[in-house]
Amino acid sequence: MALVLHAGSTNKNAFKTLIAAEYSGIQVELVKNFEMGVSNKTPEFLKMNPIGKVPVLETPDGPIFESNAIARYVTRLKADNPLYGSSLIDYARIEQWIDFATLEIDANILRWFIPRIGFAVYLPPAEEAAIAALKRSLTALNTHLSSSTYLVGHSLTLADIIMTCNLTLGFSRLLTKTFTSEFPHVERYFWTMVNQPNFRKILGELKQTESVPPVQKPSQQKEPAKPKEPAIPKAKEESKKETKKESAKPKAEEAGEAEEAPKPKPKNPLDLLAPSKMILDDWKRLYSNTKTNFREVAIKGFWEMYDPEGYSLWFCDYKYNDENTVSFVTLNKVGGFLQRMDLARKYAFGKMLVIGSGPPFKVKGLWLFRGTRGSPVCDRRVLRHGALRLEEGRHHR
Repeated sequence: MALVLHAGSTNKNAFKTLIAAEYSGIQVELVKNFEMGVSNKTPEFLKMNPIGKVPVLETPDGPIFESNAIARYVTRLKADNPLYGSSLIDYARIEQWIDFATLEIDANILRWFIPRIGFAVYLPPAEEAAIAALKRSLTALNTHLSSSTYLVGHSLTLADIIMTCNLTLGFSRLLTKTFTSEFPHVERYFWTMVNQPNFRKILGELKQTESVPPVQKPSQQKEPAKPKEPAIPKAKEESKKETKKESAKPKAEEAGEAEEAPKPKPKNPLDLLAPSKMILDDWKRLYSNTKTNFREVAIKGFWEMYDPEGYSLWFCDYKYNDENTVSFVTLNKVGGFLQRMDLARKYAFGKMLVIGSGPPFKVKGLWLFRGTRGSPVCDRRVLRHGALRLEEGRHHR
């Protein structure tokens, strides 16, 4: 019996198994004419997976469900498969990154994406929490990939396949270039992976989304069914109607007294500044898209765009560089600082550097902020964070 995979042709979780099969030389057939919501509700499918989730793999020894388990099974069919490393520590680290890809990357992408397309109730605080958690995970992944081409060792493993497939939904539906530019090593890793021949064969050509999908209107989201009220005897019902009539007016009055008109949201002081001819997003786009001849293209373009009447330049220095004795701890400090600067994204652009070939490492930065010296929003007090000291930068090329 051939291995048959039950899933739709665009299911990212099915891609894990199909790509692993390509690398392992294992033949896996994707079932034809699979229709989500129909094919996975049949009695035959529910015998393979009682809760109707996809994918499911049919094997000579019986069905397997859960996508990571299926991908592991197919990988293990080839003896001494390099996708599982060459040592016990490789194996452990591959499993570690598979769990990370599932619990930290995929879970937070789904928490962000599913409510937006109307498959769950959309709650802004929940979305903010999901995005913050995803950024934290991508920061950790970016740090790891800053000195590694692959997640484990010096060659591709099953961890890379699962991580890339989980990132696919994010890059194609949620993570715009502006978002991912904060994680350059993750960007490099993702595009390197998806352009490998075995990946391209399964995934096809991928394009990064240009926008986040709009939130479905409440009318498009499913509302929970209201429980039916028990039948009420006629006498009680009439009595209840009279009581309702009497109490209707007082209740309406109480409601009117309790509800207050919503207060207008205060404007950010930076939005009240005089308009600037410099469009910050244009500079960010130029910076991100310039891959060669950076000084002649990006730097020259910056000074052509720069508006000293609307923006100001600042240097920043870390006060306690003597404490920066471990490189990854220093990098984490900088990453945490940048995470907490997220609200300034619309009004600022910065570059942080960790300098030195050995401890103590120096942390320095250069920032472009909306506003000029003396404005109530761009002075030292507002922009100072923790042990970072900001000084006005000279506007020289």
